[in-house]
Amino acid sequence: MAEIGKYNILRVVAENSDGLSLSDGESEILLPFADVLPNVGINDNITVFVFLNKEGQIVATTKQALGEVGDFVFLTVVDASEDGAFLDLGIGKDVYVPAKEQQKPMSKGAGYVVYLYLDERNQRMLASSKLYKFVEEDLDFEVGDEVSLLISEQTDLGFNAIINNRYIGLLYHNEIFSNLAIGDKRKGWIKNIRVEGKVDLSLQPQGFGHVLQTKEVLLHALTVEGGRIGLGDKSTPEEIYERFQISKKAFKKAIGGLYKERAIELGDHEIRLITNHPPKDFNDTSGE
Repeated sequence: MAEIGKYNILRVVAENSDGLSLSDGESEILLPFADVLPNVGINDNITVFVFLNKEGQIVATTKQALGEVGDFVFLTVVDASEDGAFLDLGIGKDVYVPAKEQQKPMSKGAGYVVYLYLDERNQRMLASSKLYKFVEEDLDFEVGDEVSLLISEQTDLGFNAIINNRYIGLLYHNEIFSNLAIGDKRKGWIKNIRVEGKVDLSLQPQGFGHVLQTKEVLLHALTVEGGRIGLGDKSTPEEIYERFQISKKAFKKAIGGLYKERAIELGDHEIRLITNHPPKDFNDTSGE
């Protein structure tokens, strides 16, 4: 049986005056002619998005939906009233957010991260910006794991982000060195899992392995740039992030290690490669 609000693979079984009839093995679903792709024929299997139209009929489209039921997704409001708001789903059929499912009143033209779900009464797609109702609590990752993030909300502490389309975590303001906006998709890492189950996130890898990697990157930059980089112990976090996309904390750990190894000379606003330090051959894999 076809799943409403999701992509389905259906078989073309007939053509009628309105479009193609697609079979899910139990019933037939209309694909209007306006959505029929070239070179599609009877008995072909095609991927379509299935939803209820305004008349409550199950129909299909080949248009690219911006999200499926069960997804957290960033959508734009195309109309809003006291009762609710309509968000553009990208398929010519908007998704409704009842007023009671809005974390804050929505405004026309603004974008929000919402969760897509089915109304149990009539199987229509709905959306909610009350994200905490839908995130999972049984975490299946560990500190240091790489994850996918959807930036969902700005708070006094930083930015909340949806993790792997299932959980929620926090990026702290003082650890963010690039511009973030609601709806941005980023790669992130699990920094800390607190006792109460809250998750702290980072936009940089965590742990000793990251320090080693950063040291290699710095040595390589020194080698190709004549033995000098215009960043040092007192450089700002913004300057460091702009150059290497790492935090100042990670930078200081790396240059501290290189200084102890007598690989560099360290200044307030520059580091220099010590000439008798053999540069790493980044094409040499003999030590792997």
